[in-house]
Amino acid sequence: MPRMIFLNLPVTDLKRATAFYEAIGATRNPQFSDDTASCMVFSETIYAMLTTHDKFRQFTPKPIADARTTNQALFCLSADSRNEVDDIVGRAGAAGGVTDPSPKDEYSFMYGRSFEDPDGHMWGVNWLDMAAFAAQSEMASA
Repeated sequence: MPRMIFLNLPVTDLKRATAFYEAIGATRNPQFSDDTASCMVFSETIYAMLTTHDKFRQFTPKPIADARTTNQALFCLSADSRNEVDDIVGRAGAAGGVTDPSPKDEYSFMYGRSFEDPDGHMWGVNWLDMAAFAAQSEMASA
């Protein structure tokens, strides 16, 4: 079985957060969702568990940081093309997120943009041209 990742994100409005993540392409798994959490599926190995603050507090005694003013982690999703990067970030903006809070990544082998969800969690979306990356790496090591 492939290794899976579950990001647990505290959110202030579960319905709003669920709608946001659905708008950018994740699907809600009702089997692992209730009125305190939404299990959002990006792929068969990547899940974001959106939880109310009360639910999140069951997992840690530490205070919940305000992701709009502090940052502990940056999350990044891969995309299959530059167009998909733009599409996901555009959908994030249309769904109430903040687009491009960080500078765009523009390289010959990589393109990336970012967005913040309505609770301030920051996400990057990156496309990588593996052939161009390999060619550049070979030239650099020669």
